[in-house]
Amino acid sequence: MTYEEAMEKVNHRLRFGIKPGLERVSALLEKLGNPQKKLKFVHVAGTNGKGTTCTLIASTLKAAGYRTGLYTSPYVLEFRERFQIDGKMIPQEELVEQVQAVSAVADEMEASGESITEFEFITALAFHWFAQRECDIVVLEVGMGGRFDATNVIDTPEAAAIASISLDHTAVLGDTVEQIAFEKAGIIKSGGTVVCYPDQQPSAQAVLEKAARERGADFRLAQLSIVKEQERSIYGTLLLYRAEPLLVPFVGEHQVKNAVTALTALEVLQEKGWSISTRAIQEGFAQARIPARMEILGRDPLILLDGGHNPGCAAALREVLTQHLSGKKLVAVMGMMADKDSRTALSILAPLFSAVRTLKPENPRSLSAEELAAEAATWCSDSQPCTDRLRAVEEAKQQAGEDGAVIICGSFYLAAEVRPLLLQV
Repeated sequence: MTYEEAMEKVNHRLRFGIKPGLERVSALLEKLGNPQKKLKFVHVAGTNGKGTTCTLIASTLKAAGYRTGLYTSPYVLEFRERFQIDGKMIPQEELVEQVQAVSAVADEMEASGESITEFEFITALAFHWFAQRECDIVVLEVGMGGRFDATNVIDTPEAAAIASISLDHTAVLGDTVEQIAFEKAGIIKSGGTVVCYPDQQPSAQAVLEKAARERGADFRLAQLSIVKEQERSIYGTLLLYRAEPLLVPFVGEHQVKNAVTALTALEVLQEKGWSISTRAIQEGFAQARIPARMEILGRDPLILLDGGHNPGCAAALREVLTQHLSGKKLVAVMGMMADKDSRTALSILAPLFSAVRTLKPENPRSLSAEELAAEAATWCSDSQPCTDRLRAVEEAKQQAGEDGAVIICGSFYLAAEVRPLLLQV
């Protein structure tokens, strides 16, 4: 089986859609030898911020010397991002091996009338791989909800954490924050410890606390007071934690709250005997990376890569640029999908740029570079289409100068194409 054939095997299961419930994944895992029972976990749910929380915890555990698995969803640039050990994606050949192993069982179940969804399949694959690679601990991100999410098949984790809760997936999870919190609270298990985001909506927090009481779990509300902000910049926020400097390498006040959630979960692990020094926390946080989400890829000039593709993402990017790069010459390299609200996104961002260079991402849904440049010209007179990705970035760097900044934005597809080129330079 080739890697492409393996991916077809995985994608074929998308047709089964989303089917809440743990019966199918439990049966699949049992036939695979219950690999999840050979592993220890940190389980993380939430609407926003759970990816950041997972990344910070996993990076710290790696820095502490533990073989650390990380399972996240969805991926940003490449499918293999969803399965990592010590910060490295699963190799293509190992993914093929795992797909073959799990397919043999899943296909057998399908033949007897039991359909395994894509998320159930890849969750089982992750457990199987992490167990075979003998991970010391796995940081496990919930896919959707919590109560009936396939990841919730695990026993009581070493620690659970619930990041910020808001309305999302309302057709499946409910149309109130309280209903959604009830679903997220499904990861709270008897005798476990759950950490709650420090700025949770009170009604959501009340639901989580009630669930913890009913299950005899230890509820910990993360406290912002455990850190003191020292300095905020485009490179992140410098905090003081346990009288030591701690860099959160992600931009925004909400990322400090995510960091405090991660720190509190790490403190729970320390109480349970995991050897995690303050130095490991410093190193782990400093080394944490999430690709193409306001990611800094260069400094002279500054190069910022953000794959956000809708007006909400554009507004978040504008806030960061105006807060941290005000007065600097900003040059954009942009690409967008034709089915996205490009005009609104451009109206938010383009007035900030002294020049815009446009590219067409390699996707059938892409807006052409010429069309995007014409739209951008409404707000930025120096808007020109380009065909060569690296040349577009080099031209933008020259225009920005050493004291300026290049902002590559508009599409995760464009980010996936440009990021490897910049990392090779």
